[in-house]
Amino acid sequence: MDPLDRFRLDDKVVVITGASSGLGRGFAHAVAAVGAHVVLAARRKEQLESLRDELARAGTWVLVHRTDVSALDDCEALAAATVAEFGRIDVLVNNAGIGLAGSALRQSPDDFTHTIDINLNGTYWMARASAPHMPTGSAIVNIASVHGWIANRYPQAAYAASKAGVLGLTRDLAQQWSQRRGIRVNALCPGYFESEITSSEGAANLRTMVAESSVLGRFGEQEELDSALLFLASPASSYMTGASLVIDGGLSSGV
Repeated sequence: MDPLDRFRLDDKVVVITGASSGLGRGFAHAVAAVGAHVVLAARRKEQLESLRDELARAGTWVLVHRTDVSALDDCEALAAATVAEFGRIDVLVNNAGIGLAGSALRQSPDDFTHTIDINLNGTYWMARASAPHMPTGSAIVNIASVHGWIANRYPQAAYAASKAGVLGLTRDLAQQWSQRRGIRVNALCPGYFESEITSSEGAANLRTMVAESSVLGRFGEQEELDSALLFLASPASSYMTGASLVIDGGLSSGV
């Protein structure tokens, strides 16, 4: 076998949450490019439909489902709709997330809880809803963050706590499901990547921090993260589970 063939996802059913924008939108294009059928989930259905049309024009079989991952019922409905359309779920990319910033003494309890509900609880609800429909050889990729490993320069207690929780959840689900169900569970931990948010004028201080604090001294590009996602989602990482892959330009290494 050509080693590159191990990165293919031909006819695999890939569910991506948080697919309406940012990294999730890029992930959808990446898995479609290597042959996957794609299920797009997020709260903003209009954006999902626009992305569906883009992918469908290139020949990808796409299902759109409006989903709030903080609601278990929504997650179970997404899994059921996917199985009704495709018969199974081969890969789950738990990408939905938010990142509210603010001082720990000023952040409201509602904001803290909301962040945990989406970033951590939503990851769990989706994994729990999907696992019964995933055959042996399937994969779950939880999108965590480098800030699950290291402290942020800017105050984000809820975000950091939620992403550290995702790393713990990843290890536990891998322990429970890898041998028993044949589902590998890994985490992808991005640093700072180009996106709508990081391209705004308000991100200037963030760019300065990354330039001064990371080894490569720049934000990452979507395709530099896509390749890591494809590795974790595909048979290329068949001997990997319960692990966390950090893609951060050396931010966690420092300079």
